Amino acid sequence: MPLAALSNSTTPDFPTRLREVATLVESRLDQLLPQPTGHQSVIYDAARYAALGGGKRLRPFLVVETARMLGGDIEAALTVGCALECLHVYSLVHDDLPCMDDDDLRRGKPTVHKAYDEAIAVLAGDALLTRSFGILGELDIDPLIRATLVTELAISGGMSGMIGGQVVDITVAEGERDEALITELQAMKTGALIDFAVRAGGYVSGASAEQLAALSGYATDMGLAFQIQDDILDVTGDAETVGKAVGKDANLGKATFVSILGLEGARKRAQDLGERAMNHLEPWGKDAQTLRETVDFVLERQH
Repeated sequence: MPLAALSNSTTPDFPTRLREVATLVESRLDQLLPQPTGHQSVIYDAARYAALGGGKRLRPFLVVETARMLGGDIEAALTVGCALECLHVYSLVHDDLPCMDDDDLRRGKPTVHKAYDEAIAVLAGDALLTRSFGILGELDIDPLIRATLVTELAISGGMSGMIGGQVVDITVAEGERDEALITELQAMKTGALIDFAVRAGGYVSGASAEQLAALSGYATDMGLAFQIQDDILDVTGDAETVGKAVGKDANLGKATFVSILGLEGARKRAQDLGERAMNHLEPWGKDAQTLRETVDFVLERQH
């Protein structure tokens, strides 16, 4: 699908549109990630194994679709989305390690430490993390916007964002966890990158401070709904459909939205958050239809 078509049309079939953007992301990532070469070729190979050939590409999709809604630079948005995806994939590679979640399956295939080994998995994650900032640094856009993107991605993925959330997740005792703490944890661990995705689409489109605030409200509510649905799938899903191990939270006695609110309570909370997320999009009327459908996708997803 030509990139230009994204800025000129809205595909009525949301799953098709999601796949179209995922195809563009896959192609751009293939260009941005070095081909295996030299004595260190295994690290290129492992990084590409982790980043290519799987995933919904929801975060880059949000960057692209926010930019499209605002009439922004789709080309830049796609590249920013790829930088974000590299950082997201690095976090998955590290999360799957034996010292973290010790998972054998990710996106329907063996995790990186299973396909290679632990040392290469650590380094592949590191390589994707550093490449994410390299990609942003290479962007041919206004230097102030480029600097803002680099800074905000560092914050979203860092100690007060995704990494901070992971630290809370592995250090706070299960008995100390209530709904407020889990909400705070997930706002950092999952929500921070979703918030960056939507705001990044705003930055490359020249969004105002008021527009960025509305976009953040949308992303915050949708990000929490996304995590609640993840908790629901851990209880109701199967590994083949979800693409990763399920039932681990319950087996470990882990406090989740489902364990605290119950299955139906968690579903109700996710629905309420979805409605709130959509309300933040009112200023854009029909132009926000794809972002509204993204909320429905998050609430209804089975993987």
